[in-house]
Amino acid sequence: MNNNSNIKVSSLGKTWIFDIDGTIVKHNGYKIDGEDSLLEGAREFIDKIPENDMIIFITSRTEDMKDETEKFLKINRIKFDYIIYNAPFGERILINDRKPSGLRTSIALNTERDVFLSTNFEIDENL
Repeated sequence: MNNNSNIKVSSLGKTWIFDIDGTIVKHNGYKIDGEDSLLEGAREFIDKIPENDMIIFITSRTEDMKDETEKFLKINRIKFDYIIYNAPFGERILINDRKPSGLRTSIALNTERDVFLSTNFEIDENL
């Protein structure tokens, strides 16, 4: 699926899972520039996620980056429910079942590094 598409989703509550580096912040910006920097559009997108949805960040950053990472997210008003640290550098694989109605309950998108997602999610009441 490309980075500039429209995706129809149900009106049910959702779980959003984001990588951190290269997805919502500049990849390794904290190492290269001495601090993280949000990618253009990241805050605006996350702000549009309904309060009742869950936001999980997953990162290869180690636990010793926890305080610095969470402080940055809070200062920049990036809401989240959980952060999983120490994830392997390889693929992230999401496996979920399909509802009896046919609703596909998993969506996976790959974005260009350091370019925030430009996909639009549209609620379809028929799903």
